[in-house]
Amino acid sequence: METHPIIARRWSPRAFDADATLDPPVVRLLLEAARWAPSHGNTQPARFILGYRGDETFRRIFDTLQPGNQSWAWRASALLVGARVTADERGPVPNTEYGLGLAVQNLVLQAVDLGLVTHQMGGFDHAALAEAFEMPAEAVPVVVVAVGKLGDVNDLPEDLQARERRPRQRKPLSETVFTDKWGRSWGE
Repeated sequence: METHPIIARRWSPRAFDADATLDPPVVRLLLEAARWAPSHGNTQPARFILGYRGDETFRRIFDTLQPGNQSWAWRASALLVGARVTADERGPVPNTEYGLGLAVQNLVLQAVDLGLVTHQMGGFDHAALAEAFEMPAEAVPVVVVAVGKLGDVNDLPEDLQARERRPRQRKPLSETVFTDKWGRSWGE
């Protein structure tokens, strides 16, 4: 048995094709995939702000990114802010980061299936982004996702090219799965 190919192909490149655009039906499909994610008590806490390269929303999202992310994210076809809603008409909503994470993962895997690439970023000014979009206190920005077509690694700043070419690595299950007590390796 092997990991599903869509999961195995998922990675977070920084090299985006600056000439590529996303058609609205493609974006709708990505957002539908996110919408169908499971959530605690079906609270559906995930919310998104969508900006296309060249529009005002993209610019406002982009302006909140840390400089290291700005050096490559300008090439993405779209930037999506993933936010979690921490309260609804019933009161506080638990586990909202988990719900948002599931929605973003659905979006990311749908993108892979469509031949697109994504890169998730936590490196942005969360408060400035919330202010730029007049987000209420119960809407908390968590991630910015760059979406587009894979570009040429040689178009990246030189310091990022080596990072882009490194092989993907993951910790072994023996370090991440425990049995009996914390730290005791599952062992397989």
